Amino acid sequence: MKFLALFITLSTKQSAGRMRVWRALRALGCVTLRDGVYVLPESPRHVAALMQVADDVKSVRGTADLFLLDGRDDVQHGQLVALFDRTADYANLLKAIGAADAGAAKALRTLRREFSVLSAIDFFPGEARRQAEDALAALEASATGEPSNVSGQIRRLAGADFQGKIWATRKHLWVDRMASAWLILRFIDRKANFIWLDDSRRCPKKALGFDFDGAAFTHVEGFVTFEVLASSFGLNSDPAIARISAIVHCLDVGGVPVAEGAGIEAVLAGARSTASNDDKLLIEANRLFDNLYQHYRQESSHE
Repeated sequence: MKFLALFITLSTKQSAGRMRVWRALRALGCVTLRDGVYVLPESPRHVAALMQVADDVKSVRGTADLFLLDGRDDVQHGQLVALFDRTADYANLLKAIGAADAGAAKALRTLRREFSVLSAIDFFPGEARRQAEDALAALEASATGEPSNVSGQIRRLAGADFQGKIWATRKHLWVDRMASAWLILRFIDRKANFIWLDDSRRCPKKALGFDFDGAAFTHVEGFVTFEVLASSFGLNSDPAIARISAIVHCLDVGGVPVAEGAGIEAVLAGARSTASNDDKLLIEANRLFDNLYQHYRQESSHE
């Protein structure tokens, strides 16, 4: 990789212009090679951005020249790369994440925005970025109660071993938990009994937990709980289940948007606002997913 070096001079009398240029260079993620020399990794986007800064410098009677820069050898190239080390910035962000209150939504949005800005100018990401991202994700998960994503393989299970069980998840059901409970009741364990937990850490040992950290069924390798259950019990080959999986994934963790997702979310939100408890909410959610499943089955049979 080569680098772009912008050499600029500005009159000390141009305080407003100097500040404007400095802010633009900082926002781009430039590092200082020496006074008046600002460096970025070479890319068409960076060329265009630095040329725009150069024009701004010249507009306030300064000088600006853009050069292509490379290290004399591997050692010097490594020194140039090291100039972009963002470890100290991530360390400061980690401190802020550690001190943040998970219940403060505004603070969480600010931290996510700061991470996005920092990662956008982290041209050589490493362990520090991963640590900050993981810490922020954990804080956001604790704020919403959503389970963390874990690594591992999804094992194929026999439905016959999961009949008449007690299933437990967090109360105040939302999309992934509603859909997962529907899937369990309709396709995995038709005699399932559900309990809604105030605290997932106090899940009874006899219960099969789902959609919380440490549960028998939860997020794995980027898949939401509904997808994990469908895969575990061999249901993901059903085209209708696959269609519902895409909706649940989108509404639970984002990703590829699904056309009907917003409408389904609105219906479930309405049911949630009117149901007096989670048992009644599940009845309403089951009606929606039953109808959705039948609709998708009919569509697939006509293809």
